[in-house]
Amino acid sequence: MAAGLVISAPASGVGKTTLTLALARAWRHRGLNVQCFKSGPDYIDPAFHAAATGRASVNVDSWAMDRGTIAHLVSRGADADVVLAEGSMGLFDGVAARGVTGTGATADIAEMLGWPVVLVIDPSGQAQTAAAIAAGLRDYRPGVRLAGVVLNRVASPRHEDLVRRALNDAGIAVFGALPRHAEISLPKRHLGLVQAEEQAEIGKLIDEAARFVAEHVDLDAVLRSAASWSPQAASNGLNVTPPGQRIALARDAAFSFVYPHMLEAWRAAGAEIATFSPLADEGPDMSADVCWLPGGYPELHAGTIAASARFRSGLRAFAETRPVHGECGGYMVLGTALTDADGVRHEMTGLLGLETSFARRRMHLGYRLAALAVPMPGHQAGARLRGHEFHYSTILAQPDTPLAVVHDATGAVIAETGSRRGHATGTFFHLIAEDR
Repeated sequence: MAAGLVISAPASGVGKTTLTLALARAWRHRGLNVQCFKSGPDYIDPAFHAAATGRASVNVDSWAMDRGTIAHLVSRGADADVVLAEGSMGLFDGVAARGVTGTGATADIAEMLGWPVVLVIDPSGQAQTAAAIAAGLRDYRPGVRLAGVVLNRVASPRHEDLVRRALNDAGIAVFGALPRHAEISLPKRHLGLVQAEEQAEIGKLIDEAARFVAEHVDLDAVLRSAASWSPQAASNGLNVTPPGQRIALARDAAFSFVYPHMLEAWRAAGAEIATFSPLADEGPDMSADVCWLPGGYPELHAGTIAASARFRSGLRAFAETRPVHGECGGYMVLGTALTDADGVRHEMTGLLGLETSFARRRMHLGYRLAALAVPMPGHQAGARLRGHEFHYSTILAQPDTPLAVVHDATGAVIAETGSRRGHATGTFFHLIAEDR
């Protein structure tokens, strides 16, 4: 039977990912099998979890997924000794309108699974107030149980003592306190952490984080606070239809934002996946019956993509007879042109009329519910798809047939409708699940 915990915080940027990776690696060093999950739609963190544990991590999302899907996904932790779910944003942060099983908040997953929460608290610029924040989070929702806190970035022993005394007075366990330690800071860029596969020294960084946390945190006390857990039988699978039998999947530093559970669902349904690298000027496997371009960072590699003649001609030849779909960054590459942050315009593949620019950055972030007006690979017109959008590009032109009517989590219609032209389709949102 596994021990389950949720790692959360009052806000983003406090150190949830670092603590999750450190705990996972430290317990792994002790001979324990550790399984991680990511609560919410972040598609970068699961790769870090896998690097720390040696086991694939997936997202669980209460806004987009039903209980059966979540139960199916977490059941992979049945053979683990410890199961950690890393939260997103603050513990109770979600959208205003309820989705399939909740608002997307980490607290939904903690309550659903019955796992206690370890809070990461950064008391910078405060002392006793940190205890008030922790007590408020403990008492905010009766179904969510607080195990204790780990203090991060404490300024001095005196600072730590003040915060510890206040937390003890509030009846909140303190598992440890971490001084500032630049050597375990994970590098970031505009869409979040620099991806794990782009960091050659990620293993050493996680090892250092594990050593540092083991020195300052009572790992045994944290483990004792976890809930004994065994997975419930899932009534259904992943509710994901593969877009084809053999899928040519773009996969490199420019095309890497794909949810692990999507790939697993495709394979579980019998689909084959053949990866190729546009940055290496490779075209899609011409024996495939569909091509899928995930999101990623095409804006950082726009010049290389524009110069990749074999990739562009291969994709165009593929699209003459078979469907090609792009998500977010992949959608941009299917378009006519992409203007980078320096204002340089790069020609893309031209399968769609979409033109985008990063010279005038504006953040687009949030859950999306799309009702397809026309078919896309794996889904017929009328299907209702749930996904998440996060990018900084501005649409300069989107002239093709709209793919869908797209709403945000409040029900408001948004302009990023996606597009269809011939066999090419694209969306700005990343697909998480289909409503059934």
